[in-house]
Amino acid sequence: MKKQWVRLNPTLLAASIAGIASFAVPFHATAQAQPSPQGPGADATLPEVIVTAQRNAAPASRTPVAMSVLTAAQLDQQGIDSPGAIADRLPNTYLQNSYDGLRITMRGVSNADATEKGDPSAAYLVDGVYVARPQAQNASFYDVERIEVLRGPQGTLYGRNTTAGAVNVISKAPVPYFEAAVNATVGSYDTRQLGGMVNVPVSEVLALRAAFTANRHDPYIRNGQGTGYRPGLDRDDRAARLSARLTPGHGITAIVRYEAGLDNTNNDSTVADTNFYTGLAQGKPVWNGDDSARRLTNRFKSPNNVPDQGFSHKTSSSLSADVSWDLGPATLSWLGSHRSFEHDYLYNYFYRVAPSVALGVRQNFHGDYTQDSHELRIATNGQGPLSAQGGVYWFHENVSDHYTFRDLKAAGLTPYYVFDNDPVDAWSRAVFGQATYALSPRLRATAGARYTEDDKSRYGYIGYQQAATLNTATDPRELNAGAISSNKTTWRLALDYDLAPGTLLYGSLATGYKSGGFNDGCSAGAVGSGRLASVGCPAASAVPAHSLVYQPETLRALEAGLKTRFWDNRASLNLAVFHYDYRNLQLSSQEVVNGKPRYETTNAGEAKVRGLEADGQVRVTAADRVTYALSLLDAHYTSYRPDATRDLSGTKLDRAPARTLALGYEHRFALPGGSLVLGGGTRASAAYILGVPSKGLVYRIPGHTESDLRLGWEPLAASWSLLARVRNLENQVRPLTINSTGITVPSDPRTGELRLDYRF
Repeated sequence: MKKQWVRLNPTLLAASIAGIASFAVPFHATAQAQPSPQGPGADATLPEVIVTAQRNAAPASRTPVAMSVLTAAQLDQQGIDSPGAIADRLPNTYLQNSYDGLRITMRGVSNADATEKGDPSAAYLVDGVYVARPQAQNASFYDVERIEVLRGPQGTLYGRNTTAGAVNVISKAPVPYFEAAVNATVGSYDTRQLGGMVNVPVSEVLALRAAFTANRHDPYIRNGQGTGYRPGLDRDDRAARLSARLTPGHGITAIVRYEAGLDNTNNDSTVADTNFYTGLAQGKPVWNGDDSARRLTNRFKSPNNVPDQGFSHKTSSSLSADVSWDLGPATLSWLGSHRSFEHDYLYNYFYRVAPSVALGVRQNFHGDYTQDSHELRIATNGQGPLSAQGGVYWFHENVSDHYTFRDLKAAGLTPYYVFDNDPVDAWSRAVFGQATYALSPRLRATAGARYTEDDKSRYGYIGYQQAATLNTATDPRELNAGAISSNKTTWRLALDYDLAPGTLLYGSLATGYKSGGFNDGCSAGAVGSGRLASVGCPAASAVPAHSLVYQPETLRALEAGLKTRFWDNRASLNLAVFHYDYRNLQLSSQEVVNGKPRYETTNAGEAKVRGLEADGQVRVTAADRVTYALSLLDAHYTSYRPDATRDLSGTKLDRAPARTLALGYEHRFALPGGSLVLGGGTRASAAYILGVPSKGLVYRIPGHTESDLRLGWEPLAASWSLLARVRNLENQVRPLTINSTGITVPSDPRTGELRLDYRF
């Protein structure tokens, strides 16, 4: 059955889905909310969700961009309580955990540099605030209103590093009435979760809301090394948020949020690529067909060290204020934020130094991160033919971090290989504007542009130490310093047309930009100053100027789409087709430069991405709902030579299956004491690859299906409900990421949970 799913002819499959869509069908992660109809007389029409994807409130079905929305009800139904839990549930979108942070891929475009100098290709935002570090992005979801996922370049309104798209997590704001709720979950792998919220209207001008979450489960990875240490892919985190809404009058509204979190998971969340593949010694990985138990067992026994107990300690806090002032014809708003993040970890990892030789490496890390951002924006009000918005944006991130790599002496390197960086700064400034004009009652034209300036710098050293503590008299050091400035004007032109009262047709031409950066190392003749006055850049260690920096990533994207509701508003269809031309696509991997390990990003020349996405849903009856999503994708390099001998033109981009299909169904049984809700869904994906171009490795992930099942009980006139769910019924485990040394992050195995909700 699984092979039949993934070998369907794409043309036939598209035609079949189009035929079904003419009478109804969408996917369990579409943009509509799903309230719970009660009884045979309940409304069978589709509800609407109001989104802010274009920075103004509008129905999702009337927003002319390709997007998916996960509502609070959908997050609870599917057990999505962190970004990594979204995984591959959305069309052409992957949000996946890695040992070094969240990895976001949209339409085949991603980024692997999670270091202090790297930037993502898809922006991750919380309440409209950009979160720079992947390690800080994978925080728990709790008391969330919705998650908006926008595919395609979003540079005009969302700013930096949105060439692939943007993910905006929107938490619930205080409301002017009392409400409170708690929830508790238990499940496999000793899962224990507890969450809650309380909202209090203090007065006519002030409402307060407090929410918290705590989550734990045992490791998914088993220890097969014979050491007795606890492995990773576990969970142990907690977080709390306090929000205040102030409405002092005169058209002013302010929402202030303070949030703090603590995460004490284990960073040893990886296995060797040999858990999934044979043929590594020959440089030709072949899928080995092992079961999930073996794939989730760390069997690597290091020939050169004894591992330590791994750990990861993260602490985070954020303070944000969103203030708006209704001036009548326009609204002036300011969004400001300060975020801090501290990370300590010890990680034992697999390091392949030759096709048939791998070493164990222990890595210690400490990092302190702070970021500040401000956006001042003005937007028109009213229902006239012209609507416009514009503003200015300012961002600064400061990082201080320290990496220590041990146990590479067997590879001819020093016993302690140290990166010490302080400071690392990123500055971004932008001015933007976008206007929409109604050319007729049914036709609107949009034009927008954004000018961005980015400055990045790093000042630090690479040390070659004989012991954990630096001895400046005997341990050689060399500069690890770089700086780059870049700027770009990106723009967007679009048309949207009301083809019928329930049908919106749209098209756009847009550009995207992701800033350039620098690699590890230094340029010949560079000399330090201040605390590094005695540190220089030896000629033997110098990096050529052309490889010390990499250029900005840019693209031009053409997209057209259709959003329609039909069958008396009981069915919907969202359709998008797109074509991208990428220049200087940024690819990152661990490399050996001048005989020393470095993390290097290069520009991959050109790539093309084109495809089709269709999703929607149908309320067959008030008690029956069907969902679907279909994605067709062709994402490949059109010009890419990683070295002088290989031409990778035509090679697929990572995580870009040619086709995926998702189907879901939910039925509500009306019983004397309440409603029994049975639901489930399955997603079938064609094969795709994870590549390491610098090593000439191509890891093929075979076609597969993944299915979920849930059963809920909602008593009549009661404040509580129960929900049981099972995810990954097939219990298939796949690599989520594989880096250039063979480190592999596996996906989650089958899990089951029981959740109790109680509302006061």
